[in-house]
Amino acid sequence: MAAVYQYEDYLKNDKILSFEEAMEIQKKMAEEIGMDEDAMDLYSELIETSIQYIQIRAKWSILSKTERGDLDQTRALTHNSLIVKFNQLARYLKKQGKEAAWRDQLGYKEDDKMNRKRIGDMGCFLAFVHGVNAR
Repeated sequence: MAAVYQYEDYLKNDKILSFEEAMEIQKKMAEEIGMDEDAMDLYSELIETSIQYIQIRAKWSILSKTERGDLDQTRALTHNSLIVKFNQLARYLKKQGKEAAWRDQLGYKEDDKMNRKRIGDMGCFLAFVHGVNAR
């Protein structure tokens, strides 16, 4: 049976990415991407992967243990792809002379494995933003 989660439940976790911080990061990303077509292509790939990831992650809370086990490898691979997409965009922007400090703000899993969750949270936020803007 699914729980009725609220945003406040999320805020009780470690290393969370608040809605406000996610908005700040997304704004920085948008400013650095600007009208750069190559950056836009990389961002589109990031959004596609974010949407794939949120489909799995949002469903996770209502899956049985068996269903989670069956989907776990796909979830992990999609999460890894999401991290790669963030890294690719940041690398490209840095080559264009941008700071891409937003990527550092998200953190790196090598520094703290909880940063992996923050990166996933940011992917979910981006999918959310694109979802509500698609109305």
